[in-house]
Amino acid sequence: MSKIENPRTVSTTTHEFARELKAAEAAALEAGEILRRHYRDRGFTIDQKGKDNPVTTADFEADHKLKELLHDGFPGYGWLSEETADDGARLRHDRVWIVDPLDGTKEFIKGIPEFVVAIALAEQGVPVVGVTYNPIRDELFAGARGAGVTLNGQPAAVTPRPSLDHATVLASRSETSRGEWKGYEHRIKIDPIGSVAYKLALVAAGRADATFTLTPKSEWDIASGAALVIEAGGRVTDLDGKAIRFNQASVKLKGFVASNGLLHDEIERMLLLSK
Repeated sequence: MSKIENPRTVSTTTHEFARELKAAEAAALEAGEILRRHYRDRGFTIDQKGKDNPVTTADFEADHKLKELLHDGFPGYGWLSEETADDGARLRHDRVWIVDPLDGTKEFIKGIPEFVVAIALAEQGVPVVGVTYNPIRDELFAGARGAGVTLNGQPAAVTPRPSLDHATVLASRSETSRGEWKGYEHRIKIDPIGSVAYKLALVAAGRADATFTLTPKSEWDIASGAALVIEAGGRVTDLDGKAIRFNQASVKLKGFVASNGLLHDEIERMLLLSK
């Protein structure tokens, strides 16, 4: 039996977005197989899209597969991907796929297994489906509005931790290496992890209590994880405490906070005091 057919990893439940969730899971697994192959044989080439912004042939190959399965498979839906030129046509659609075929390219290049395929579906700006797949650790995080969240087919949810004291907060490897998290070390346990989407998925699955960044991110970094965290019982906001709307004309956000919900206000106060 092929990996795509494995009932452990592909959703079969009936709900409003059952068809989209099943398609997103299958697409993530296929794109993940592409990344796994390149990760192991190290045959990819590396280019630069800008300063400290690498891209590889694996990114593009995975993007092509996702577009084939999701964009072409749902012709009435819009498309936003990090590796596809954006012509703005997505803004005319109520439902839009938002994907990052390889979130955590730096980790991928360095051989650190903290990168993922990230797929989201937004409806009128709200993330309603989220699938995040780590192909090296074989972790498939999946969720849709009204369907709950699963990790490899098993129910998952955010942690019940009520206080920031001793909370585990996932941080950007780049940010911690630059010393940007030193001001929080006295209050929280900081765990550096690659890939924004992976950090969000880990929070949704209860592997950590929260994550945040004050560094600008793009919609494709956040959308899949936002769908997961929200459906798992947590909360995701921008740095002003407002819910994030997706499929905007400008895809850049100043930063975000994601938590189990119980810690959210406390994190926002901590960030405000640290300014």
